[in-house]
Amino acid sequence: MSETMHTPAVPAAQRPGTPALPEDLIDVDALLAAYTDRVPDPSDPAQKVVFGTSGHRGSSLKTSFNDAHIAAITQAIVEYRAAQGITGPVLVGKDTHALSAPAQDTCVQVLLANDVPVMVDSRGGYTPTPAVSHAILHLNAGRDLTPAGFSADGDNAGLADGIVITPSHNPPSDGGLKYNPPHGGPADTDATGWIARRANELLTARLDGVRRLAPEEVEGHPRLDGFDFLDRYVSDLPKVLDMDAIREAGVRIGADPMGGASVDYWAEIGARHGLELTVVNPEVDPRFGFMTLDWDGKIRMDCSSPNAMASLIERMTPDAEGNAPFDVATGNDADADRHGIVTPDGGLMNPNHFLAVAIDYLYRNRSQWPQAAGVGKTLVSSSMIDRVAESLDRELVEVPVGFKWFVPGLLTGSGVFGGEESAGASFVTLDGEPWTTDKDGMLLCLLAAEIIAVTGRSPSELYRDLEALHGSPVYARIDAPATAEQKARLKELSPEDVTVTELAGETILAALTNAPGNSAPIGGLKVVTQNAWFAARPSGTEDVYKIYAESFLGADHLAQVQAEAQRIVDAVIG
Repeated sequence: MSETMHTPAVPAAQRPGTPALPEDLIDVDALLAAYTDRVPDPSDPAQKVVFGTSGHRGSSLKTSFNDAHIAAITQAIVEYRAAQGITGPVLVGKDTHALSAPAQDTCVQVLLANDVPVMVDSRGGYTPTPAVSHAILHLNAGRDLTPAGFSADGDNAGLADGIVITPSHNPPSDGGLKYNPPHGGPADTDATGWIARRANELLTARLDGVRRLAPEEVEGHPRLDGFDFLDRYVSDLPKVLDMDAIREAGVRIGADPMGGASVDYWAEIGARHGLELTVVNPEVDPRFGFMTLDWDGKIRMDCSSPNAMASLIERMTPDAEGNAPFDVATGNDADADRHGIVTPDGGLMNPNHFLAVAIDYLYRNRSQWPQAAGVGKTLVSSSMIDRVAESLDRELVEVPVGFKWFVPGLLTGSGVFGGEESAGASFVTLDGEPWTTDKDGMLLCLLAAEIIAVTGRSPSELYRDLEALHGSPVYARIDAPATAEQKARLKELSPEDVTVTELAGETILAALTNAPGNSAPIGGLKVVTQNAWFAARPSGTEDVYKIYAESFLGADHLAQVQAEAQRIVDAVIG
């Protein structure tokens, strides 16, 4: 009698870059049931509202993103904006994660019950983060949105703000919510700290104090209106990009929305502007079952990850004759605030590499941009950007991690570009006006096409030119163990705590605990030499600190920098 042989399943963690299998997919019904059925315990830190650099994130299955969380956060936002005198509409957008739709329902019910005007997508579709930011700036045009003009004491009546329901590139089981004030960018820590504290008070009070409509009271509500986010964004693209050049050059674009909110935007961009643009995967699936697994075996819509982007990279591989299907292929995460650039001659570009190329191109080809405007980067982005900025004779404006630090410059034109190493960036229009004050992945993807159209060369080729001029940096991030007490000490360091004078054989030129560009605390430490640097920052969710490091002297030197960085940090945090 024969027996059926069963091949043991290979663990997902051992299958990075391979297509997801049925056992890797979430149970959507269970996820949605948990959203309403599970009630968070605010005495458990893992179930409280916590705003990171991109809002509150969690999973209903872990009781960290549930109906009660969203009701409490939304009520807190209502009270915050009332205290600020903001009386205009709240623009509410959502991405394609399974938890985003019910979270939007909760959010809208609470806003309307508080007599707050609400605008949702008039097409009933998904809304990328940059489309919300762009719409906020459009509705608030002509108003002073800088810190000097916008304050609790100022005239904020009629100003619009926004809520985007997205966990960005996080796995399908996750949900997220972030608040964008009237300046259109990410809320600062004062705002998010206040909102989180108030939300947790409401959770502790079992939502006593939360006003909310019944679901059947929403449709037809006089304070509920629609806004055509897609039309506003797509129509305005010629203000920020040379769309004529892209069309006339016939640049072949393969755009992969990665199952996210940009799916209808890419189709409309191609049709309306007459581009040779193919949406390579128009499928929307809350399980994201078409994805390839990320480095740890999880499904993650990270357009900067070679594993998550494996199918698009493979598709771009030139044939035996050297022909690729597209001149550039692009990817976006679920809310389209990040970009991934794939070229036939270089594969998936490192985000730092593309940022350097983008900066070099933009500052040489945007003649109306102010000559005094600096180059904005986060302090953990590549020093290749520093060298490019110097070659352009532009001031380098180095800020802490978080896109919120770029908002003032993008609003005023004093900072025409802001980028971070995690593949997030935005820049101003052709005439120097604000475009978005949040990251815009679609914009950077289209910029890659403009670069090809104008220069006739791929961004990968242009980066090799920059290496020939400025050297070839090697960049990496690692994690090192740390207790909660050690992480707290790391956040409070001063430059004087670093007593060593050399790093990996080079003299230390600077030890920084405040960002050079705006003097804001970096929440960690950065050490700089002539040809290398490292930055150490505590993780907000794990018992580790993160070491970002780079060397222009090769991989062996980078490894030495990383090892010595850990010894330096461990010595000062105890």
